[in-house]
Amino acid sequence: MTEDDLYCETCERAVDRDEARRSETYGGLDPEKWQTLCCPDCGNRLKTVFVGGE
Repeated sequence: MTEDDLYCETCERAVDRDEARRSETYGGLDPEKWQTLCCPDCGNRLKTVFVGGE
């Protein structure tokens, strides 16, 4: 597992950040600034990351 890998608790495996699916954010976060990364196999939410510039 590298620094860029995320871990899916459901599948119990490492997921490369480039392999993760992007989906809409939760809780009213601006989708232009935030992105939710999900497991490509089961769809479990892995991490929400800031992608907007300052």
